[in-house]
Amino acid sequence: MSKIQKVKKIILFKGQIETLGYFSEQLAKAFAEKGYEVYLFDFNNDYQGINDLIWFCEKENTVMITFNFIGLNNEDIFLMENGEFFWNQREILCVNIIVDHPFYYHEFFKKPPLRYILFCVDQNHVNYMKRFFPDLKNVFFLPLAGTQLTDRFISYEERKYDIIFTGNYTPPHTFDKYINRIDDDYSLFYHNIIDNLINNPDKTIEEAIEYQTRLEINDLTEEDLKNAMASMIFIDLYVRFYFRALAVQTLVDNGFRVDVFGKGWDLLECRNKNNLVIHGGIESHECILNMLDSRISLNVMPWFKAGAHDRIFNTMLSKSVSLSDGSTYITEQFTEESDIVLYSLASMDKLPAITGDLLGNPDKAADIAEAGFQKSRIIHTWKNRAETLSMYINRECFWK
Repeated sequence: MSKIQKVKKIILFKGQIETLGYFSEQLAKAFAEKGYEVYLFDFNNDYQGINDLIWFCEKENTVMITFNFIGLNNEDIFLMENGEFFWNQREILCVNIIVDHPFYYHEFFKKPPLRYILFCVDQNHVNYMKRFFPDLKNVFFLPLAGTQLTDRFISYEERKYDIIFTGNYTPPHTFDKYINRIDDDYSLFYHNIIDNLINNPDKTIEEAIEYQTRLEINDLTEEDLKNAMASMIFIDLYVRFYFRALAVQTLVDNGFRVDVFGKGWDLLECRNKNNLVIHGGIESHECILNMLDSRISLNVMPWFKAGAHDRIFNTMLSKSVSLSDGSTYITEQFTEESDIVLYSLASMDKLPAITGDLLGNPDKAADIAEAGFQKSRIIHTWKNRAETLSMYINRECFWK
């Protein structure tokens, strides 16, 4: 067991966003194994929870770790009578991991806790924060991770599903109400950004927004640009679901059966609907159980160009082949067609051939799945991320 230098107690959260609660549960197990006292605050029992939390916290040795500002979202239960944060009053170090682009959270960056560390899951997001929020000093990169549920695996040949995708779907036209909300000029402006990203999918969201905005406004300031970013989060959602649909459509319409686990897939338009097998929404644990019974788990990155989604690591830790678009981080971590199989969003027409080669060569695919498993189990689990977080939270500089 590694030595704990300063911090003794860890607070995590569940009971709001299911996926983030699942991440927290995995971190809770890992921190407990490292010898920390862990309190998993449950929002489903928050009033009892706050009483327990008050007794649990100790000044100078307690850290709260959260995702996407849960517990830092001005929840009444964590505000004292004088309006002060509970965390500030108790001198608790707050660690916040945001798993989406920072432009979703501009309002939250204005008044951070007194002791605060922010982690982003994409290195580009760290760069964004340093550019637009330079006063927020402690911003670092922490990639997402995966969960290994078992040491006993179904053999590759005997698995139930050829190809699965785990995640929800929203038709891109859902976001037309935001694109067309003002007038035709604004609509054209937004569509130009979207078209730029679809035609150049290696670009980041912020690059495409900045390019188009500077074409329209000659004397654009950094503050103007920052505010513009926060008003266009629907563009991120639009292109994310555009390519999520395209990946599944491309396989289904080329004769591949794809089992999808998530909400909204009944709204997907495709020619060969019989090849799309819809299972409905399920929780994180069930997603991984289905990966354990799949040969290929398809991933479409949520526009992380220098990070990775947990689907990749969960897939590998289930000994399934991760078939995904790439990022600079993924190419640093994995070797294509050795432990991961990558396709390009710019060349979706090649996806059926890539997929067919995997299904037609099960021994090769099984070797890829095994190699991905061996690498991820060593460096890409939530236990690994707990190790990294432990190193940060015990630095003296965060407690001064």
